[in-house]
Amino acid sequence: MTDLVIRALTESDAHLFHTLRGRDLVGRAAFGHHYATTDNGGDYRPEWTWVALRDGVVVARAAWWAGPQDTEPILLNWFDFTEGEEAAGAELLRRAPLYAEYELILPADWRERPDVRAAAEGRISAARAAGMKPLVERYRYEWTPEFGLPERPGRLEFRPEPDDEVILDVLRRVHSVTLDAHARRAIEGPGGLEQAAREELDFFRWCPSPRSWWQLAYTRDGEPVGIQVPAHNPSGPCIGFIGVVPEQRGHGYGYDLLVECTHFLAAEGAEFIAGATDRGNVPMAAAFARAGHRISQERIHLV
Repeated sequence: MTDLVIRALTESDAHLFHTLRGRDLVGRAAFGHHYATTDNGGDYRPEWTWVALRDGVVVARAAWWAGPQDTEPILLNWFDFTEGEEAAGAELLRRAPLYAEYELILPADWRERPDVRAAAEGRISAARAAGMKPLVERYRYEWTPEFGLPERPGRLEFRPEPDDEVILDVLRRVHSVTLDAHARRAIEGPGGLEQAAREELDFFRWCPSPRSWWQLAYTRDGEPVGIQVPAHNPSGPCIGFIGVVPEQRGHGYGYDLLVECTHFLAAEGAEFIAGATDRGNVPMAAAFARAGHRISQERIHLV
């Protein structure tokens, strides 16, 4: 085999991204998405899009993503290679000077489709060979008006909270006992629980939706229950965050928070609402199902 040439694309040769041979079984293109650079109305920047070429032919490609105002990539969410070029894919990830979590986007039925499962396992294998390790598998949900709005249980009161320190205190309490893999990873790092809480707050601020949307929930007796954050990310309306403080768990309040968040975004005119939770977070997954949010994708995260 000839040596690989691994490099970033430029605006003038971004068309090379589309020359990879073979069918894109998984990844964003499988769901009607299209690779395009930001100069052409897309989500990707050519300097964050890398290819591996053999004899001038693209055999592997990777595209890192971030929001419009970000100066560094947030996710690697498009990575694939031609049949027999898994090693080239791994080498591409090793040599590209970009570092971000890998989010492998999959159809909800990927485990039942042998071709898609094989493609997914190949990408995971290549990412692991490049030094990554699996963190968590997640469900991605979508609600649309045709599913109907779930009835509000009416057990809680919701109030905007303008003080970030109060929000941080609630986030610390929520993450003090958590099933969320990303929060647990932050807690295990040098920043501990404080880092996990601040990462959530940073995400809320990163979303272009209004700060006034963040709401705390209370019982009718005024006891704090948790937080729900309706949001818009760069792709559209989403369930930004749902969290119940440990002492209020066991009452199904996560469902109440999710219902309120859904109603809030629907009242703002949302034609769809995205949401997500870890596969291992059984209570939250049950709340999504009960509230009429349907699984649209699964996503595997590697770090």
